[in-house]
Amino acid sequence: MTATRRAVLRAAGIGVLAAACSPGAPPRLAIAGGEDGGFYLEFAGLLATQLSVHGRPAAALPTGGSVENIQLVRDGRATVGLTLADVVDGARRGTLPVLPAPVPLLAVGRVYENYMQLVVRAEDGIRSTQDLAGRVVSPGAVGSGAAVFGERLLTGVPTAGIVHLPLRGALDALEHHRIDALLWSGGVPTPALADFAARRPVRLLPLDGELARLQGTFGEVYRGLAVPAGVYGATGAVTTIGVANLITCAPDAPDDVVDAIATTLATAAAQLVPRPALGTHYLDLGSLIGTGSVPLHPGARAAYRRLHG
Repeated sequence: MTATRRAVLRAAGIGVLAAACSPGAPPRLAIAGGEDGGFYLEFAGLLATQLSVHGRPAAALPTGGSVENIQLVRDGRATVGLTLADVVDGARRGTLPVLPAPVPLLAVGRVYENYMQLVVRAEDGIRSTQDLAGRVVSPGAVGSGAAVFGERLLTGVPTAGIVHLPLRGALDALEHHRIDALLWSGGVPTPALADFAARRPVRLLPLDGELARLQGTFGEVYRGLAVPAGVYGATGAVTTIGVANLITCAPDAPDDVVDAIATTLATAAAQLVPRPALGTHYLDLGSLIGTGSVPLHPGARAAYRRLHG
């Protein structure tokens, strides 16, 4: 997606909120999603469709990812946003350099698990994060949760340079040797990555060797996840790091609006799974309420109690 097209789409999405303020206009929700080609935006679009079908007109906003989504929710430019749990935790505590002031977000629900995917060219001799010393890496787009994780992951690795690129731009740069590795956070297989791997052999680096260090510093928000054999052409399973994805909102989000979103998550689960999803469908009660250190919004709690007792 070009910068111009993204700006147009984002402006159109934010215009949904402005339209909601017009006299007589139906209430509308803006769902801050993610990059074109990734699960965030596709999931946000599916959720917006289901909400609209059930009488809550909604629109998905293309964004840079978790950090930007928090900013949009904080500033009232989005009703809810898809956000990685580690970024939400840091934002609430005020420990993120990009969001130094605490942002008191609440959760609507936990929707799926993200796989941190560190991708290199198959022909290069890169087999671990330490092998990225002296290499150029794109740890995710500006405003993304991947960029936050990437900074933590690469602590102590003397790279030759860090370039923050959106996924499609990073894939192009990887193909043309302008970067040596890219980090992406999303479901597996991510369509844009799968399409790239089908014509250009890649290697997914294992991240299990970094898990204990990251958990020691940032807690159990990180956990080991296995990417199945066959994904992106891998001959065997690759263990990476997983982070839960939450739908978050501001504390003053209206209870009835949050209730409607939570109800949709719980009752329209089958319609909310992106088509190529593998290992990303967690929309059941046990997972929806498993939001870790982020409390549920009262509207979400009310919905889950009404539906499941």
